[in-house]
Amino acid sequence: MPKIRLTVAYNQPPDADAFLEHYEDVHTALARTIPGVETFEWSKVVGTATGEPPRYALLAQLTFESMEAFGAGLASPEGQAAAADVASFATNGAEMFISELAES
Repeated sequence: MPKIRLTVAYNQPPDADAFLEHYEDVHTALARTIPGVETFEWSKVVGTATGEPPRYALLAQLTFESMEAFGAGLASPEGQAAAADVASFATNGAEMFISELAES
């Protein structure tokens, strides 16, 4: 059974400093409490290969053992709290991608 990765791509916010402060001080703590999260990593987008301004400000990746663990984690009170928090700081929205990790 493949592991599942949730990738969250946060659009550029109107106030980058306030966005990053909330993400670091509040949201990362919420994300780390989601049951079933095996790994949690995030990175600040600093550029693109074409030199165009990046569409996204930040990328986050959470890995789960299975699709069942992913579903249970997001449905948990901790998962719901993290999801609800996104609206409080990601005012320009975010895209979420669910993928299966390939074994190579």
